[in-house]
Amino acid sequence: MNKVTKFLSVILLSSVVASANTLVTVNGNAITQKDVDTELMNATQGRFGQVPPDKQAQFRQQVLQQLIGKELIYDNAKKIGILNSKEYKEEYKKLELRMKKGLAIQVWQKKQLDNIKIPEKALKAYYEANKGEFEQKESVHARHILVNTPEEAKTIIAELKPLSGAKLKAKFEELARSKSTGPSGPKGGDLGYFAKGQMVPAFNDKVFKMKVGTVTLAPVKTQFGYHVIYLEDKKTASVRPFKEVKAFIEQRLKMEKFKSVMKEKMDALQKQATIK
Repeated sequence: MNKVTKFLSVILLSSVVASANTLVTVNGNAITQKDVDTELMNATQGRFGQVPPDKQAQFRQQVLQQLIGKELIYDNAKKIGILNSKEYKEEYKKLELRMKKGLAIQVWQKKQLDNIKIPEKALKAYYEANKGEFEQKESVHARHILVNTPEEAKTIIAELKPLSGAKLKAKFEELARSKSTGPSGPKGGDLGYFAKGQMVPAFNDKVFKMKVGTVTLAPVKTQFGYHVIYLEDKKTASVRPFKEVKAFIEQRLKMEKFKSVMKEKMDALQKQATIK
């Protein structure tokens, strides 16, 4: 790993950097954490949170390097007179026109969508007729410590076995940070909430049989190694209440209505227009 890569890694892995803070400056131009986050969200279509945690730092580093590259090229382009060239000015005018039209269309469409109102009665009717869409499977919130051998796992279990309650959780998190080889280790082994079937079978079968606030008393073997599991919370299967999904239903029905509204608008505009 070269010095620049090491430097970028330290910056991006730091948990104390606020979202708007400057990460680096390139010839006096600041690149902020917000710039990196925006690029990541655009590149993943808003799904960066679904990227595996062990890959997120790598992607952040790549994006920061790309932004640095863009600043270097733009700075050089200014120095050699690109911004004053005929080709640049012609392309800029074309881009400006495309952006002008595109933004006007976007705002116009948003206005049409905002004008659509869905009655409360229709929202509730959709909810009652489609409750299956809002079912939540049984889920658990678990932590784990992943090690390479059953002996390592048994040693950890022996250290945890006498503990309970808050002391057990605190010790588990401490051991996860110091001993776990999994990507969740730095987070105290936290895997968050997950539903049945999301984890590999051996892990899944064990964790859903556990009691909240307990650890496994024997190592759980998977293709990744040996796991010691702590069950932090459990949620039974349920249907999300109407108030939680109301906004989602409203947006869905508005989008469906929007299609017919757009067709009517376009038919009317076409009749009024001169198209040869």
